[in-house]
Amino acid sequence: MPFFVVEKIMADVQIELPDGSVKQVHSGTTPHDIALSISEGLARQSLAARFNDQLIDLTRPLDTSGKLALITPNSPEALEIIRHSCAHLMAQAVKELYGDEVQVTIGPAIKDGFYYDFYSESKTFVPEDFPVIEAKMAELAKQDQPVTREVMTRHAAVDLFREMGETYKVELIEDLGEETVSLYRQGDFVDLCRGPHVPRTGVHKAFKLTSLAGAYWRGDEHNAMLQRIYATAFLNKKDLKAHLERLEEARKRDHRKLGRELDLFSFNEEAGGGLVLWHPKGAMLRTIIEDFERKEHLKRGYDIVVGPQILKTDLWKMSGHYENYRENMYFTEVDEQGYGIKPMNCLAHMLIYKSKPRSYRNLPVRYFELGTVHRHEKSGVLHGLLRVRGFTQDDAHIICRPDQIDAEVKGVMRFVQDVAGIFGFDYTMELSTRPDKSIGSDADWEQATKALRSALEDSGQPFEINEGDGAFYGPKIDVKLKDALDREWQCATIQCDFTLPERFDLTYVGADGEKHRPVMLHRVIVGSIERFIGVLIEHYAGSFPLWLSPVQAIVLNVTDNQADYAQEVYEQLRSAGVRVEVDLRNEKLGFKIREAQVAKIPYMLVIGDREMEQRTVAPRFRDGKNLEPVSVDDFVAFVAAETAAFK
Repeated sequence: MPFFVVEKIMADVQIELPDGSVKQVHSGTTPHDIALSISEGLARQSLAARFNDQLIDLTRPLDTSGKLALITPNSPEALEIIRHSCAHLMAQAVKELYGDEVQVTIGPAIKDGFYYDFYSESKTFVPEDFPVIEAKMAELAKQDQPVTREVMTRHAAVDLFREMGETYKVELIEDLGEETVSLYRQGDFVDLCRGPHVPRTGVHKAFKLTSLAGAYWRGDEHNAMLQRIYATAFLNKKDLKAHLERLEEARKRDHRKLGRELDLFSFNEEAGGGLVLWHPKGAMLRTIIEDFERKEHLKRGYDIVVGPQILKTDLWKMSGHYENYRENMYFTEVDEQGYGIKPMNCLAHMLIYKSKPRSYRNLPVRYFELGTVHRHEKSGVLHGLLRVRGFTQDDAHIICRPDQIDAEVKGVMRFVQDVAGIFGFDYTMELSTRPDKSIGSDADWEQATKALRSALEDSGQPFEINEGDGAFYGPKIDVKLKDALDREWQCATIQCDFTLPERFDLTYVGADGEKHRPVMLHRVIVGSIERFIGVLIEHYAGSFPLWLSPVQAIVLNVTDNQADYAQEVYEQLRSAGVRVEVDLRNEKLGFKIREAQVAKIPYMLVIGDREMEQRTVAPRFRDGKNLEPVSVDDFVAFVAAETAAFK
């Protein structure tokens, strides 16, 4: 009996480990203590811990019983914790280098790395600063400074950061509205943070500063402009090297760079930010994709429609866009009547549906429009073709009976699968649920969400739940394409909407002779054509497959002797529907071939004296492979066979 009394006094906290074993420890024991009790090696490897589903530091006292899992380099949470901690290391280095000249703001971990935003009136960061900052970071890491957590009252923390001249931290603390806040110290550097963090700066052995950008404080263009330093960190130098190689490959594939080199598109501030100027080759690429879209939609039972670019403001109020989306819209006035420039195509499609009575036998109707829309994006987020203000969507709205939702959603999912396969993409899916800012009844949202979830489950396609990220009028399935570098791009979406049919009084006459309310599915397959082309450029590194290439072949003469025949071949190919160019310049053949390869043209048709005499062409693929000479008709047949599946 005395034995149990002693146990009650000395072991008053029970800690359950992942293997199911239980350790009885004193209140105040830390995760590091528990790791050390298992093995010194585990204690050295541990970075943080998860206690009752909350991530905590290794030095956090455990005062209650619960489940504990130690975070080691193999844990899925490890990389994010290292990157978040490395953001503090970078901020510490910047402060030691530039002192009061720079103020720190926020520095979160993000996908593939982290960033930290700095404010300075006198210091402008440039890439040449990166080696200096990295060297200081390495010096601080080598010192292996302990990283400690402190809890301080809000007022004390405000006084501390105000004395340090860190006004942005003061603002953050005051806006938190909490009585206490947590701070982290390493050496002379202190930062406001919830944590957790690695126990010592010596953990950081593989990091790299990558780029610079501007960012408004708290994302508000009325606030001060900050300087954002992007960086990344990994567990070891091998992983960092592999990542940097991927970044270098991504830079080579940057659609903005390739767009200029391949003469596809441009932007001009005289026209306005975020507005694309399509050059002939880019416009041809766009036309190929749009023609493909029309064919695929017609094949699947869609009707092509076209709506106006502007609609009366009253309609946007009726739909809920004015209340929930107007900060993203442009408005104008005609004859003292307010109009909204459309950011979406759904309103016109509903008006088309309402133009005549509908029977249950007519449903579903599927309206498809390559609809150009305009949205007010802040200048700071514009990014080549991936984020623009004017773009065209492959937009469709399926108006159906409630009992048809499942089949229609599955039909759209098959459409997405087919298109992803044609362009060579893998993809993942997410179910996005009701956001805080939304319209419609709880019952409608529940029914719509259940319908989408059921279709996803029946498909067997794995999916994740993205809480609170649905459209304001309904839940949605989001499809993320995975490109050649395994990067994800949001493109297709399927939204289930009970609310707008109610607001616009859409009806159909049922089998019972009574009026009923239909459901509307909003969906895109590739989404924004502009964005999709940007993704395609990077996915293919500008080397488009033959069916998609704006220029499929270029005719090259060796000398002026073959100029007339080369021109004849060019005209014959063009008449046969091959997208072809001809280069008759008095330049060396090697020079013309290199230029055609840089332009990533699939085939170079070389014409010398032999080809002219035999009435043939000598095809050369863009990778340098030479093919046997063929007749012009045979080359036309070859192109037709290679592209037949896409016509």
